Amino acid sequence: MHKATHSVTLESEKCKGCINCIKRCPTGAIRVRNSKAAILSDHCIDCGECIRVCPNYAKKAISDPLSVMKNYKYKVALPAPTLCGQFKKVRDVNIVLTALVKVDFDDVFEVSLAAQSISDYTKQILPELREKLRGPVISSACPVIVNLIRIRYPSLLDNVLKVLAPVELAAIAARKQAVKKTGLKPSEIGVFFISPCPAKITASKYPLGFDNVEIDGIFSMTEMYKKLLPVVEKIEKPLDLASAGVRGLRWSCAGGEGKAMDEDLFVSADGIDNVIRVLEEIDNDKLDSVRFVELNACAAGCVGGCLTVENPFVARARLQRIGSAMDDDKCRNSVDETLINSETLDWKSTPNSALTLRLDSDRSEAMRKLALIDKILTELPGIDCGSCGAPSCEAHAEDMVMGKAVDIDCVFKLRERMGVLFEEINKLHDYLPPPLTPDTRQGDGSSVL
Repeated sequence: MHKATHSVTLESEKCKGCINCIKRCPTGAIRVRNSKAAILSDHCIDCGECIRVCPNYAKKAISDPLSVMKNYKYKVALPAPTLCGQFKKVRDVNIVLTALVKVDFDDVFEVSLAAQSISDYTKQILPELREKLRGPVISSACPVIVNLIRIRYPSLLDNVLKVLAPVELAAIAARKQAVKKTGLKPSEIGVFFISPCPAKITASKYPLGFDNVEIDGIFSMTEMYKKLLPVVEKIEKPLDLASAGVRGLRWSCAGGEGKAMDEDLFVSADGIDNVIRVLEEIDNDKLDSVRFVELNACAAGCVGGCLTVENPFVARARLQRIGSAMDDDKCRNSVDETLINSETLDWKSTPNSALTLRLDSDRSEAMRKLALIDKILTELPGIDCGSCGAPSCEAHAEDMVMGKAVDIDCVFKLRERMGVLFEEINKLHDYLPPPLTPDTRQGDGSSVL
């Protein structure tokens, strides 16, 4: 990854050494060694799949503690639109926004509003981008997808939409608005994102395409839900705080970004397995007629993030119900117009491919190692059983080249080696040196040479 820091971590004392996680990781970022799992930092994309499947709860996502808010005089919450779908009886976004103000925040700024602005900007630049590219433009809203492309499909990096994520734009706009409202210095104002997944936590701390960190803290949606629930249930007359419409709210569900752009020729896929299938087709030039591709690593979209509380399909239904009652005029709202320009929204740099970088910083040496991996792979069984502690034979071959494994870690290669040894032992079993062999002399006493 672009940084060696991740929000997905392992609690080794809880790990039992099973291989559930290594089989689900889309980038082969986990190994099991000495009966414990280990996460390879340069492979991990913080998708959270290992968190979902671990039966021992040994994987978890690290977010900021709520106590970080004490460092700021004025605190603004940036709720992801997914948050509104977590509460059973909520039929109005304002109830959740009011609850945030009633807990520890001084103000709220909807990520949904920034999403509407990003949708308008993307719609504006899409025709020009599409003309320059071979294949469709791929949304960069899900950081898992961007890093998956860096690791597994680097040839598609040019197709990635190089535009600021809604939460980053929301943070910039929220701070600017708070400075104007309070007269405080920007450094005295804290903006805090409530995240549905670990990937957005990592991306907020280490933004893709940008050097500046705009968010002062990222909180787990699960943790914030526990704090908000008793407050939400008591609110009868919420404050009128909502600025975004259903167009921004839709971003929390698969297909919502494309719909928010009013784009007809777009493909939407959710769930990491479906995402990989779509990327394979784009890589093989099978989706050339499509203008825009929206990919979400989590099932059903951000509502399926592993830091959410509610079943993603139930949450999606709730958001649809909330959206149906929203004011249509709010769909046209936007963040500060001065921020909607290429200077603010376009990436300042493009992340590099991680495919060869993880093998060696020297490109020629990395290519040599890639060739060696291919050679070793032809000698392995190719059944990806996971018994070696790696998720696939290819991953095991890479580990061998990197000096982190040996061939007999593979049970099939071990059996071959043992077979050779047994054959040698059988040959040696009845062998005696010539001085001790009974038939080394003829009957007449002459030597047999």
